[in-house]
Amino acid sequence: MKNIKYKNQNIEPSKVVCIGRNYVEHIEELGNEIPSSMVVFNKPNSSISDKLYFFSEHCRFEGEICFLICDHKITGVGFGLDLTHADIQNHLKSKGLPWERAKSFDNSAVFSDFVPICDNIKTLNMKLYINDRLIQFATYDLMMYKPHTMLSEIESFMTLEDNDIIMSGTPKGVGTYAIGDKFVGQIFSGDELLVEGSWVV
Repeated sequence: MKNIKYKNQNIEPSKVVCIGRNYVEHIEELGNEIPSSMVVFNKPNSSISDKLYFFSEHCRFEGEICFLICDHKITGVGFGLDLTHADIQNHLKSKGLPWERAKSFDNSAVFSDFVPICDNIKTLNMKLYINDRLIQFATYDLMMYKPHTMLSEIESFMTLEDNDIIMSGTPKGVGTYAIGDKFVGQIFSGDELLVEGSWVV
């Protein structure tokens, strides 16, 4: 089983539950429709990684604010990269088929460490730098579905077990990447840096 770190302890998520199309500007940049209900898909434990690998010229990064679940509550926060085989996903979407081949492959969920959630979840924001350039920025206010809405909607049909992760969706600015690129992902509460992850592809 793959591990993540929370408060410097190794823990094992059974799954990663991902929210798709949660930021309007990201929906628009990919030419998608705004969904009538929350889009949910899963990544298995085998998708978890603490390294960022190059898969192909079509593989896309998506930076996200991620939440750790314990006792059916949000207890931790971290930065995550949802990796997507964009070419495969576009083909699957055109056929009305599920996305697992494009989204749930091994090492496609790259995480920083996780830290305890801040007192005011509404202050959360995220920054992703690639090669020292700010590429993505997200805030609580920009989310269509807020964290506790995600939690209740997911648990209306699927049990979240202790140490499971919710990836809350990506803002605009997604793209492909290359070997040697340096990624730095940061989660803030207001101006206070809570946690940071860095990777070289």
